[in-house]
Amino acid sequence: MTSLSKAEKSYIQSSLLSDPPLRLDGRSLEDYRPIALETGVVPLANGSARVCIGRPGRGGYVQEAGGVGGGTEVVVGVKLEVAGVGDEEGGGKVACTVSCSPAAYPSLSSNALDDLQSDLTILLESVLSHPSLRPNNLVIVPGKKAWAVKLDAVVFADGGNVVDCLMLACRAALWDTKVPRTKSVEYRAPRRHAARGDVGMDVDVDEEAGKLGGLETKGESSATDFELTDYWDEGEVLSGRESWPVCVTLNVLSNMHFLDAKLQEEASVPLRMYVMYAFPRGKPILQTFRLVGPEVSTIDQIRGLTKVAINLCFRPPSQA
Repeated sequence: MTSLSKAEKSYIQSSLLSDPPLRLDGRSLEDYRPIALETGVVPLANGSARVCIGRPGRGGYVQEAGGVGGGTEVVVGVKLEVAGVGDEEGGGKVACTVSCSPAAYPSLSSNALDDLQSDLTILLESVLSHPSLRPNNLVIVPGKKAWAVKLDAVVFADGGNVVDCLMLACRAALWDTKVPRTKSVEYRAPRRHAARGDVGMDVDVDEEAGKLGGLETKGESSATDFELTDYWDEGEVLSGRESWPVCVTLNVLSNMHFLDAKLQEEASVPLRMYVMYAFPRGKPILQTFRLVGPEVSTIDQIRGLTKVAINLCFRPPSQA
């Protein structure tokens, strides 16, 4: 969060609106800063990723003095936990938590930092926990137990465009996640032979059931428990992982827009639009969008910006 004077805001805005547009670091309006992505960065997680947008500083951190002019760094870990299945959950659920390092926002009070973390958590969870994105291989015991996917995201540095960075890190961590294979276990109590004359009748006994007894691994729908056949870091990938959404943040000023704003640019624009597209079966679907800022937008402007965002999602890599 950067505080700018009216003169600074006016200078940045006039530069962006000039012909040709001028940005603080010389990029064009639709250029991103360098993006670094790596997976498997959290040893004890089922999946993890680290994403940096911007130039790294000394020691590998992207934050520069006071957070001004630096990059954005986010680390996401995914942990699978066994949970009971409720009617509203079906076959598993996805939950998100976003934490912000105080070093990333030195000018924010503790209450303001809590509010920011809550806003980011609500934004991410409203998208990633949608039933249309739920993987179908989270079921452990049908109707009884399933894997709950818990995403923990930490913002270590914010040099601007933090929502895009968070969504990219979440998508990469979910892509990296492995679901351990399980084997259903059914408990069947051994049946005893009844003595002739008990309650005045003979009782037929299933001798085969008496031999098995105890714990059986049968994979039937009557199973009540399970056991792991893989280690925690093995298994199969999440089904439909190519469908997880990406975010494109459009920073709107007058009748123009630009991408990947730095902190000073974010503080200078009156409107930002977060557009998130999912890709089930390779076809883009608008998952959600959110407008942030004091400026009022029209329906025609929103419709035009969503079309811009989808074109950016499918832009060839050489132009990204």
